[in-house]
Amino acid sequence: MAQPILVTVDGAVLDPDVPILHADDLAAVRGDGIFETLLVRDGRARVVDLHLQRLSRSAKALDLPAPDEEKWADAIATGARVWAETNGNAEGLMRLVYSRGRESAPVDAAPPRDRDETGLTREANAATEYLTVGPVAERAAKVRENGVKVITAPRGYSVDLAAVAPWQLLGAKTLSYATNMAALRYAAEQGADDVIYTSSEGYVLESPRSTVIVVEGKRLITPPPEIGILSGTTQQALFAQADKDGWETEVHALRPADLICAESVWLVSSITLATRVIELNGYSMTTPARPQDFSALVDRAIG
Repeated sequence: MAQPILVTVDGAVLDPDVPILHADDLAAVRGDGIFETLLVRDGRARVVDLHLQRLSRSAKALDLPAPDEEKWADAIATGARVWAETNGNAEGLMRLVYSRGRESAPVDAAPPRDRDETGLTREANAATEYLTVGPVAERAAKVRENGVKVITAPRGYSVDLAAVAPWQLLGAKTLSYATNMAALRYAAEQGADDVIYTSSEGYVLESPRSTVIVVEGKRLITPPPEIGILSGTTQQALFAQADKDGWETEVHALRPADLICAESVWLVSSITLATRVIELNGYSMTTPARPQDFSALVDRAIG
């Protein structure tokens, strides 16, 4: 059985069975924080730079102190190394967690930068920063191989909302994931595996855990982040690799009808990588002649 890993942003490797959050940490009581998930493969975390850039953008959106990207990069390298030493070549799911910290400083708060009972180096009311590495769920391998059945679901807001309501945090990867998980449970109740959100105007947005990619021959199309979706790290790496390999890449608005008519539709993410949509709203999607070409492109993209 794979052994989980716990590393602080300072690089300390802790016992993963020892609690790391205080009961009043704002990650737990308000979901007031951000996170990233990275794939660890062959002892190395993938697409690190893009994840750290997005972590910084999310922190700025939440008015969190700018994360120390150099410290995070070192902690990521430590987590990947310890994971490989403990679990060999098994794929790992690395999760970076960065919250605003405790709701209130304890009355007997230790002096700044003292180590607390968990071994963490903290200041009173300092941000909480750590990463974990655990096994990739069996679901990832299954959906990479077999694809997913998807339904569309209205998210309930306009594509213009992100520009006029920054407090909605539409482009940030926040810990407030309850709505996304509820959408996935709803999909399961309908006999589907995943959801693609749509805007109030009927435009395609994103999946709760993935970016939508349409493939037409050697042309890739994805919705623009400006309409209120998360900028996908795997999608960015994919488009950069596709440009090098002679594929065309486009960013523009899509509607569900565009998905139905496409040669193929994929959900891409850091952990499941490339997952083909095999059914959308009950319609069986066309099977491309060589779906492995796109999967191979994603594998090259993440290095």
